Amino acid sequence: MAYVYFLISLTNNNTSYIGWTYDLKKRIKKHNDGKGAKFTRGKKWKLIYFEVLKSKNLALKREYELKKNKKLRNFIKNMFKNKNILDEK
Repeated sequence: MAYVYFLISLTNNNTSYIGWTYDLKKRIKKHNDGKGAKFTRGKKWKLIYFEVLKSKNLALKREYELKKNKKLRNFIKNMFKNKNILDEK
């Protein structure tokens, strides 16, 4: 199994990152420890969305789709922001 995941920066909610991995917990920890992708270093991240796929190949295809689909990315970000607003009330 492989995961596609969507992270949002805790310091700047407009900054997001999409990636794939076999081990979701370990990968997010690496991002937050500054050992993930170069783009993610120096920031703290929160997982806001993920999908489970059957293979690396499917995960790579889905990662590409999510990265290129700005409407879907913005929809996911807005769902996260709206959920946080509702959680605060």
